[in-house]
Amino acid sequence: MRPFHLAFPVTDLEAARRFYTEVLDADAGRGTTTWQDFDLYGHQLSAHRVTAMPPSAGVGDVEGVAVPIPHFGLVLPWHEWEALAARLTAIGADFLLPPMVRFAGASGEQGTFFISDPAGNALEFKAFRRPTEAFA
Repeated sequence: MRPFHLAFPVTDLEAARRFYTEVLDADAGRGTTTWQDFDLYGHQLSAHRVTAMPPSAGVGDVEGVAVPIPHFGLVLPWHEWEALAARLTAIGADFLLPPMVRFAGASGEQGTFFISDPAGNALEFKAFRRPTEAFA
């Protein structure tokens, strides 16, 4: 696996630190008073403090479900996706879209859910029933 790097805006860096480390179980890396790196499942996320968040682009339609645009996230092995969904449900996470299975029985069958961080960045966590069909 090659780690992915993403820099994204947040308005409250301390709230971002708490969310990514306590809710998503990421490890905090280097940081200053204006940015913070996180190791999320081996990928480098860099939260950068901004004075105002950019406007949302809206939603996209996936199988009749409105998904937030933009969003970012991870593809996890199925068992890790289920465990994360169960843990977030147990702590009362506020899902934008609750855990669900899309394309059931079809090529690309996937579990997915969306949450947002304190700054309003939408994150999707998904898993493919058959990982070889991620791009099918």
